[in-house]
Amino acid sequence: MLVATMPPHRHAQSQPSARPAGLRRVVQRLLTVVAAVAVGAGMLAAPAYAAPSPEEIEAAIDKQWEQLEPTIEEYNKVRAQLKVDRKKSAELGKKIQPLALETEMAMNRVSDLATRHYITGPSRDLGALLVSTKPGNLAEQLTYLDRLAASERKQVEGVLAVRRKYDSEKQKLDATIAAEAKKEKELAAKKTQINAEIKRLQASMPKTSVSVAGCPTVNGVVSSAARKAIQTACAQVGKPYVWGADGPSSFDCSGLTQYAYKAAGIYLTHHTGAQWNEGRAVSRSEARPGDLVFFFSDLHHVGLYLGGNLMVHAPRTGKPVQTQNINYMPVAGFRRPG
Repeated sequence: MLVATMPPHRHAQSQPSARPAGLRRVVQRLLTVVAAVAVGAGMLAAPAYAAPSPEEIEAAIDKQWEQLEPTIEEYNKVRAQLKVDRKKSAELGKKIQPLALETEMAMNRVSDLATRHYITGPSRDLGALLVSTKPGNLAEQLTYLDRLAASERKQVEGVLAVRRKYDSEKQKLDATIAAEAKKEKELAAKKTQINAEIKRLQASMPKTSVSVAGCPTVNGVVSSAARKAIQTACAQVGKPYVWGADGPSSFDCSGLTQYAYKAAGIYLTHHTGAQWNEGRAVSRSEARPGDLVFFFSDLHHVGLYLGGNLMVHAPRTGKPVQTQNINYMPVAGFRRPG
């Protein structure tokens, strides 16, 4: 008995194999794992966001100020010119007022003449001639009337010409004022916008930084008392040195440090030797902004340390409160108030 059989290769094609499907699943899982690893690696490799440094913020503020200062000066220029032009416009308005009244009065006179001539008419003038013993009266009256009317017209025309001149000048001036007022408004808006950006940048300054006019930006301020003392001392830059003075208009060296820390709620004696003993000793390597720095072996001078070998101090008679490098005098040591 013959049995029909299929060729071997047909058997292989017709029977589904589990191996390729299993292989596909393995490959898919492997690809998933590789993708996850790649994503994770990418996440790890992605640079973390770094907050701008105080120096970068200061640079950004300087850049904004470069835009703000010219805007302020242009705003001042427009405001000054606007003030002048508004004054001119007011003066022209005062000159136009009497001209307007004079024009109105002259026009009223011409109107009265025309009205009277229309109501009475020439017949009345003719009747006057017929009863008059002087034959030339009518001609004289008519000539006088024409001359009077012509004179009034000439006066009106003169007044109107002057008024038109002033009106034209005032219109041009008013147009200039309107343009200047618009520009003033635009500059004010721009100034407000730049100011807001500067304030935003200042607010983003790290809390460990202090930026006060008169001193460089101070970084690494770790206590609120030191922050307040630095802000207060730096605000005195430019004020004169006066022996024995402790503010607010003048200072000597220990008077300035006393004044600065008094604002922070810490009382120091107005004497360098006493202030040396009222603070905690710190080494030069540990010194940080807000510490007191003393000079000479007898401790006869003191300043408020700002970091980076800088201090703010009241140097001597003839030199106002200023920032200076601490190394120009022999440093005796550092003390930390509070």
